[in-house]
Amino acid sequence: MNLDDVVLRRATGPDARSVADVWLRSYDAALPGVRRAHSDDEIRAYFRDVVVPGRETWVAALEGTVVGMMVLDGRLVSQLYLDPEWRGRGIGDRFVALAKERGADGLELWTFQVNGPARRFYERHGFVAVEYTDGRDNEEREPDVRYVWRPE
Repeated sequence: MNLDDVVLRRATGPDARSVADVWLRSYDAALPGVRRAHSDDEIRAYFRDVVVPGRETWVAALEGTVVGMMVLDGRLVSQLYLDPEWRGRGIGDRFVALAKERGADGLELWTFQVNGPARRFYERHGFVAVEYTDGRDNEEREPDVRYVWRPE
């Protein structure tokens, strides 16, 4: 695979199932000890009915297959997930670059404290941890951390 063959584009309605499936595979691989608050079907319905039609949703696609997804909500990077087989190949870097272009005044995001690989990834891209919580305000009840990126 050549990274140039992976296309970043806005998601459309027909992508919703693939976007949800990437989210499910990625979450389960990266966070095996974190309880999911919703069933697979509920997550697929959420992406189909809410996320893809109503949020700025981006996909990374290779020959028509969705291998990554990112959702922006203003300054918030609310989702960034890659199919586990596609981690470490530069797609996440491209998503972060796109997010920084779209949110040139700054960005923020949340990730779970236990997700060391994600935390290292965001820190490598200039995000700084500014808040730690005990998880009482997220559906999973998992301690999390808020990161902020500000342009120089």
